[in-house]
Amino acid sequence: MTTDDSVKVQKRAPGLRELTLRGVILGGLITLVFTAANVYLGLKVGLTFATAIPAAVISMSILRYFKNHSIVENNIVQTIASAAGTLSAIIFVLPGLIMVGWWTGFPYWITVAVCAIGGILGVMYSIPLRRALVTGSDLPYPEGVAAAEVLRVGDTTQGANENKGGLRIILIGSLVAAGFSLLASLKVISNSLAGAIKVGAGGTMWGASLSLALIGVGHLVGLTVGIAMLVGLVISFGILLPIQTNGSLPAGEDLLDGVSSIFSADVRFVGAGAIAVAAIWTLLKIIGPIIKGIKNAMVSANARKGGKSVDITEQDIPITYVGLVIVVALIPIGLLLWDFVHNTALHGTATGIIAVSIILVFVIGLVVAAVCGYMAGLIGSSNSPISGVGILVVIIAALLIKMVYGDATDAQNTALIAFTLFVSAVIFGVATISNDNLQDLKTGQLVGATPWKQQVALVIGVIFGSAVIPPILQLMQTAFGFVGAPGATDDALAAPQAALISSLAKGVFGGDLDWNLIGLGALIGVGIIIVDEVLSRTTDSKFRLPPLAVGMGMYLPIALTLVIPIGAILGTLYNRWADKSGGDVERKKRMGILLATGLIVGESLFGVVFAGIVAATGDDNPIAVVGDGFAKTSEYLGVILFVLVIAWLYKKTQQIANRPVEDEPADLTKS
Repeated sequence: MTTDDSVKVQKRAPGLRELTLRGVILGGLITLVFTAANVYLGLKVGLTFATAIPAAVISMSILRYFKNHSIVENNIVQTIASAAGTLSAIIFVLPGLIMVGWWTGFPYWITVAVCAIGGILGVMYSIPLRRALVTGSDLPYPEGVAAAEVLRVGDTTQGANENKGGLRIILIGSLVAAGFSLLASLKVISNSLAGAIKVGAGGTMWGASLSLALIGVGHLVGLTVGIAMLVGLVISFGILLPIQTNGSLPAGEDLLDGVSSIFSADVRFVGAGAIAVAAIWTLLKIIGPIIKGIKNAMVSANARKGGKSVDITEQDIPITYVGLVIVVALIPIGLLLWDFVHNTALHGTATGIIAVSIILVFVIGLVVAAVCGYMAGLIGSSNSPISGVGILVVIIAALLIKMVYGDATDAQNTALIAFTLFVSAVIFGVATISNDNLQDLKTGQLVGATPWKQQVALVIGVIFGSAVIPPILQLMQTAFGFVGAPGATDDALAAPQAALISSLAKGVFGGDLDWNLIGLGALIGVGIIIVDEVLSRTTDSKFRLPPLAVGMGMYLPIALTLVIPIGAILGTLYNRWADKSGGDVERKKRMGILLATGLIVGESLFGVVFAGIVAATGDDNPIAVVGDGFAKTSEYLGVILFVLVIAWLYKKTQQIANRPVEDEPADLTKS
């Protein structure tokens, strides 16, 4: 671990309250907000955001009114909310069952079980990894360290005042983002731009989603990731798409529709290959630390069993209990898989694929936990390889299941596709939680938390998240549907990862997956890895080109990819202002992070509320006040207002960040 003063481990004061009933309840309430926001954001743009820092700020702002609150109690609240918010990334797979026409909705208890069992496995797998990737590693854990700093500062009188300003910024960002979304729903302004241009005998497309949430995402991921996504955008839309469309556009077809269809059918699979290679490369780099961490966990467990005293900040859930939970969890997984094939074309012939799928969950679960945990430690939970892991998992699962099952009829192939997605969803639950767990455990290490209590809190967070995710998914399906799925509306949610993963599964079983495109993406991925490694060695890691971020830029729609780097540039400019302004620079940077969080939460929660209105009325545009004839004007108004609102928000954040913390008013509505 690094010896930088800013990340020194805090000594644990005796007698502190930690895992409390009030903390669990507060964590559950915060979970409702952040999980809803992440589900909506993930379905709309294919990205989720880390909830640790805003959850910590909210927790400290509330618990300070209670007696005997402590830094480690706030850490437990943040851990619960963070775990539940991160579990929502399982929506990168589950909507695929709707897209392939297998489900017409999300059955509540089955969806709960998939989320809960996968999430709990993720917690268990991350426990032995804590020693390898947290206490015995020099990984930076940017979000975990930042959350620890927020908790430390908030544990002081000055920090309590600072939290008032931070909470105010979250509220301002949320209200403005929700207001902008409301105007877009009224159709007074447009929140998207799109077009296509000819390039020789082919073409390409351009677009931008006027989304304040995407600006917030860009601020959080930072300039390095933003630039990498731009590189991916240039590769896909500047090079690959014009080549793929060259002479392939049908005569008379709308240019934008033709280019879009070729991007969806061909180019994004190149991005999938790049992401898959990046995920494999990550695994190869960390096999050694993983094995070492498991050995250390077993040594610690034996020491405690032999009566040796182990420091409270090193007490994990005993490895024997961890192993028992993992083995026992395989039983309900088997029952879920059996129930899934019952009364289908696979009934009576699925014993082999159920057995191999259980083994796959058991083995690949540890692999994806390690990959996601490592990447979360390297570049943060928000940037870790969830998409790449999903792509890799579904290809491995599909190939293995197809090989074990053998020849199949058309009806059986359809069922096998759905079965593969279902198995992948369980593994994805492991990935999403391990992606966040180690970040939270890093925060706990730095503030002197008890690991086993944090690990229990992580399980509680998984249970809360599992209960919340299914009804929100069902609401999104009822109100909008998903692009490419039966019954989807014009405002259908893109769910880009689920669409891609579904296409990969169908391609493997249908035999029509273009492996040349995947291979081309793999070659591009190898090239990007080489460039990134050279940059890290020659520039002392000052300049990087994260391969996974490049891959995301290659396969995400341009409307999303273009706006996120803009947010990254704005975040960088804000941080440079903070560096030059003097005073408490880190506090000012945190205020920027909280603004970004507010933008994401406000727009996402409005999206959930709007979905409820759509579902209740059956009207895709239930509150529109203008007709289609206003569309062009609304685009101009949308761009102008988008720019003005962003400028005002950052200016307002600078004003609040510049204000001495002792001057914060008690009334959060006054600024």
